[in-house]
Amino acid sequence: MQPALNGMNNYHIQNDGEPMAHMTDIEIARAASKRPIQEIGARLGIGPDDLLPYGHDKAKVSQGFINSVQGKENGKLILVTAISPTPAGEGKTTTTVGLGDGLNRIGKKAAICIREASLGPCFGMKGGAAGGGYAQVIPMEEMNLHFTGDFHAITSAHNLLSAMIDNHVYWGNELEIDIRRITWKRVVDMNDRALRQITASLGGVANGFPREGGFDITVASEVMACLCLAMDLDDLQKRLGDIIVASRRDRSPIYARDLKADGAMTVLLKDAMQPNIVQTLENNPAFVHGGPFANIAHGCNSVIATTTALKLADYVVTEAGFGADLGAEKFMNIKCRKAGLAPDCVVIVATVRAMKMNGGVAKGDLGAENVTAVIDGRPNLGRHIGNLKSFGVPVVVAINHFVTDTDAEVAAIKEYAQSQGSEAILCQHWEKGSEGAVELATRVAEIADSGASQFAPLYRDDLPLMDKIEAIAKRIYRADEVLADKKVRDQLRQWETQGYGDLPICMAKTQYSFSTDPSLRGAPTGHSMPIREVRLSAGAGFVVVVCGDIMTMPGLPRVPSAEQIMLNDAGEVEGLF
Repeated sequence: MQPALNGMNNYHIQNDGEPMAHMTDIEIARAASKRPIQEIGARLGIGPDDLLPYGHDKAKVSQGFINSVQGKENGKLILVTAISPTPAGEGKTTTTVGLGDGLNRIGKKAAICIREASLGPCFGMKGGAAGGGYAQVIPMEEMNLHFTGDFHAITSAHNLLSAMIDNHVYWGNELEIDIRRITWKRVVDMNDRALRQITASLGGVANGFPREGGFDITVASEVMACLCLAMDLDDLQKRLGDIIVASRRDRSPIYARDLKADGAMTVLLKDAMQPNIVQTLENNPAFVHGGPFANIAHGCNSVIATTTALKLADYVVTEAGFGADLGAEKFMNIKCRKAGLAPDCVVIVATVRAMKMNGGVAKGDLGAENVTAVIDGRPNLGRHIGNLKSFGVPVVVAINHFVTDTDAEVAAIKEYAQSQGSEAILCQHWEKGSEGAVELATRVAEIADSGASQFAPLYRDDLPLMDKIEAIAKRIYRADEVLADKKVRDQLRQWETQGYGDLPICMAKTQYSFSTDPSLRGAPTGHSMPIREVRLSAGAGFVVVVCGDIMTMPGLPRVPSAEQIMLNDAGEVEGLF
């Protein structure tokens, strides 16, 4: 078995495992033999008339075709998640792509479903979001930039609502909006800390009534969450109309439908609602659609993309943002609950490097063998395995291989996974593509086909909101108690009185720890979970519980990726990934 150089994006590997000529992810993507998008669609039974092409290598699937396949039986649903994120990297998207390619390699009809990339992180510090090495989705450059314009449409629909709020106030304020209680901000798909808090409508009477406002990043918009949970355009318009944008002096809510904004917003989102289809490096179908924040929202690709893929493929591989405690929990309790989905198998991505970081090793020392640190870091993996098994779904661990991993370190993870009632499989898809994921694909298909999954959400719809919060805090995060003051508890009770008590909970907290302290790695116990505030996303259909400082408008780092992104002499993008 050859070592892979996963995560070191400027090398390729020879058969003897030694690095050879420099080969970046973007160079690998450009060297790929892409097939016309009509050919990719045909593999799933989508005819050319049902594809709306955006160039030769990407298209949208028509709503008419989606409607026509709703009576078909669903394929098997496989979720890819991960241990708690570390600076060492885990590789969920790379594993999602590698597993999808691996399933096709062993003769299964499979498709993948992932989120679209936001411009903010691309030009900030994260880079692209299309996988890496020989497990990528292409066209990588377009996917990481404007793609098919979905995020721009969401930005426009969101800001139309913002403009209509201020316009309504300007022209007499018939709805009696209390401008001190306008909660609807504006959005832009870029990291810009200067816009977090602003004063709007300055400049005199002609410009309206001055008030405080601000901007979020587009992926944090409730419009994004609405689009990603909607089943069709009618459902989308209803969700948009249900968005609460402000309140009156008596605290009664003002909805987007009160401003008659929902119809025009839906018009702007008509094309964005249709899922995008592209391909992997190995020419397998990939749906890339939607991109809600994994903190302030549910962090999964769109329901319409996933449900459509399930009608067209025998196996659908999708992923959830951040670690399993945030991403997978919301996938199960929000997305699956709302869409009537049930995963057949879950894959937890882990790396030896991340285990060592959870075991206390500094990032600069991860290259040296340290089995003791792997052992010390394993409880984080064990916590995630136990949490996911509590949903009644079988769990497999994918060890995403790096060249510095040793046999002893890998064995320590395999032995531990087995002791937790799971199994761990070494994967080399970054280096070898589907060939490096055959063992994982074979086992995942066996489990999915076995019918072993007995999926059930963590809590009932009719449970009080505070009880739902405590169920997540104690059963997923292993907190001893939830700390919520009277204001928070009164707000939750008020929403229950208003008819929102059956909504699921969306926890907003640090992704780096099971606790609210991002520096507390591993599998901490005995901690408290303080609730800073609660927010009602009535359109999306969940209650956001904010624990700690959650940033809905990121800032650029000291040295943003944008400084390295440019066009070369051949007119090609450099530095994007």
